[in-house]
Amino acid sequence: QVQLVESGGGLVQAGGSLRLSCAASLRSFNTYDVGWLRQAPGQGREFVATTRWYDRSTSYSDSVKGRFTISRDNAANTVDHKMNSLKPEDTAVYYCASKRRPYITGSYYYEEVQYDYWGQGTQVTVSS
Repeated sequence: QVQLVESGGGLVQAGGSLRLSCAASLRSFNTYDVGWLRQAPGQGREFVATTRWYDRSTSYSDSVKGRFTISRDNAANTVDHKMNSLKPEDTAVYYCASKRRPYITGSYYYEEVQYDYWGQGTQVTVSS
């Protein structure tokens, strides 16, 4: 069982920055892919960014590419999500999610249903 705890959300003006952090409880977390997904009011959960454990490669949704950066520290069992140039449409609850990848192969996990473990979510509000 993996417990994930997000932190770092808050209120920021458009154009500002925030850094979210996800801390995992499991010692073998370094064999888990981690993703950030978000859910705006009245909408479903959408993919934002993800990182693979074995090569630390990353993938982003088109809406955040070039503005958001996901990074991980396997020794510390944490994954950070730096968000720059924030827009009002980035307002959402942001969730950290993880899934164990047993083999060094395969594509990124983009879908909500692919992830096995979730944090409680952290609110990000961007004012115009």
